[in-house]
Amino acid sequence: MSAPARVFIIDDDDAVRSGLRLLLESAGFEVEDHSTADAFLARCSPGARGCVISDIQMPGLDGLQLQAHLERCGFGLPVIMLSGHADVPVAVQSLKAGAIDFLQKPFDPEQLLAQVRVAIALDAQWHAASARAAHRDALHARLTPRERDVLARIAHGHSNKAVAADLRISERTVELHRAHGMKKLELRNVAELVLFLNAGDRGARDSGGD
Repeated sequence: MSAPARVFIIDDDDAVRSGLRLLLESAGFEVEDHSTADAFLARCSPGARGCVISDIQMPGLDGLQLQAHLERCGFGLPVIMLSGHADVPVAVQSLKAGAIDFLQKPFDPEQLLAQVRVAIALDAQWHAASARAAHRDALHARLTPRERDVLARIAHGHSNKAVAADLRISERTVELHRAHGMKKLELRNVAELVLFLNAGDRGARDSGGD
């Protein structure tokens, strides 16, 4: 069972944290707040679900450093940045690094709530996509090297006869590898095979793989 979606507030200002908690809990969100990024990281895990609302300027790790740490360590949490200063370069930097919004204090409560809802929805989408990719990888790992060779060629439109000639095996052997491989991947036809393998290729490119 996955962790419940939660809004993680990180701000060294007690009044801001208290106000944010009251606002978010009144809107039905589950909230956890911390006065420093280090305190948050000490309790958070890569399996955490929800989003982060972080101040930019804090003792210890600042908001941008926290954002970089979350990205580097595989925490898939959308980040909303807050700042008491109209610092355009910092705002641009945080957005380029992946923050979904940068709000200046004092912020519009309704705007913040709207962005939290967007962040929670994004987290749900990312989590679902990650689960699908993990399932796909687990299925693909069940294939033997020969089954992978055969299915890759079938997905590129090669006939059983052409695959047999290419791999220097009998056409009957190709048929067996094809049938076993499709069963392991839980696929019914070549169209599904093409989609399955293309999804894997896109995932590798998106994650920086070869």
